[in-house]
Amino acid sequence: MSILRCVAFLCLIQLFGHGQAPQEHHRADLSNQAKLPVRGLYQDLVSRPIGGIPSLERMKSFSPYLSDSLLNRITQARACNDDYFRLHPKNDVKPPLVWLEFGLFSGINDRSGPQSFQIEQAKSLEDNSIQVNVRLTEGIPPEKPWTWEVAAIVIRENGHFVINDVVFLKDKDFNTESRLSEILKRGCDGSHWVGYGNENAKP
Repeated sequence: MSILRCVAFLCLIQLFGHGQAPQEHHRADLSNQAKLPVRGLYQDLVSRPIGGIPSLERMKSFSPYLSDSLLNRITQARACNDDYFRLHPKNDVKPPLVWLEFGLFSGINDRSGPQSFQIEQAKSLEDNSIQVNVRLTEGIPPEKPWTWEVAAIVIRENGHFVINDVVFLKDKDFNTESRLSEILKRGCDGSHWVGYGNENAKP
């Protein structure tokens, strides 16, 4: 009887192992697929860094990597940007548009022009999206390089993976997280500039 139990136990282990292997392989395959649009976008970005809303011509190279929702938000932010300058044609004050000096996919100020990147871990989130962390580096020798991380949120859309948002993670320089999708809406009501308070509201 003990021999039969041992044989049965070994069979169960084999069945369990065969069941786990395809699952692990599937997760790894999804992770690798999710990293593809992230790699493509950041390869393009470090080759030609941008500040602010990309031009229509520049957006052509980014568009294949972005979701319809994020593309729409960028389009509305560009229209809101144009609306601000329509409302303030002779204003010499620096425009308060939050994204003017913002690296759209990398971060604010001295984070707007990364010169290299490295794809880090990918993990599945509860809403079935996949978070892909990206380590960005700026600074050319003899400058001391500095690094920071962002997280690209990847979803499946129309049969392929695309970036639906970018999270600017907390670190020693920034105490809070922020999201590209939210930054693009600040001061705007859709395509219209409304400002950050009643004193700046659109008439």
